[in-house]
Amino acid sequence: MSLQSEFAQIASEDGRAALVTVIAGADVGSKLLVRADGSSEGGLGSAELDAAGVEAAEELLWAERSETREAGQATLFVDVVAPAPRLIVFGAVDYAAALARLARAAGWRPFICDPRSQFATPERFPDADEVIAAWPADAFAQVGGIDRATYIAVLTHDPKLDDAALSIALRSEAAYVGAMGSRRAQAQRRERLLAAGLDEELLERIAAPIGLDLGAVSPEETALSIMAEVVAVRNGRDGGRLSQSSGRIHEVGA
Repeated sequence: MSLQSEFAQIASEDGRAALVTVIAGADVGSKLLVRADGSSEGGLGSAELDAAGVEAAEELLWAERSETREAGQATLFVDVVAPAPRLIVFGAVDYAAALARLARAAGWRPFICDPRSQFATPERFPDADEVIAAWPADAFAQVGGIDRATYIAVLTHDPKLDDAALSIALRSEAAYVGAMGSRRAQAQRRERLLAAGLDEELLERIAAPIGLDLGAVSPEETALSIMAEVVAVRNGRDGGRLSQSSGRIHEVGA
């Protein structure tokens, strides 16, 4: 199978990979396929270009965008395919239902997790890719683990569930970890997690209280606040008002 064919197959199977092509300079048209597991195949004409191609691909694989990159006297085009991002929500609550609806509408894959099987039912969360009635460790295993394109929202308000989910999420490669609760609840949670052995540096990863400051009240507004923050993080933005921003509205990678 050619590199282009394998790349197309990975895309058709909703996988993740990058195909690096020399578009200017020596060996125009040479290609290097970089897979999500770090393996690669093909070549760009020199060890230096191969190294530059792999480095660019590994960055853009998880940034989930395609770009041109300059590498010495050559110009590389890094074409990336990736599945829709995952939002793993802990807590089968009304906020989670609204968040799953909005995530689905935005093209994300929402998963609802809660060990309380009477609440974690597909009927209550029809917009979820999957509803998992399991404790956090088992739930994360069932969704295939946590990678750098995984976003996690903890909404349970139950210390037993919150702490178990956060203890795993904060030690993972997750791109985002947010938790619901008042500032007082956040302070109490922080003390519990410190006592459980988590480092201060890890605790700084928690986006809490979760979401952007929209003045949200209803579950739907709260879901909008959370999704706005998650999308901003995914795109490397702060989530401020565009009318007060002087930068590009959209990043142009290629």
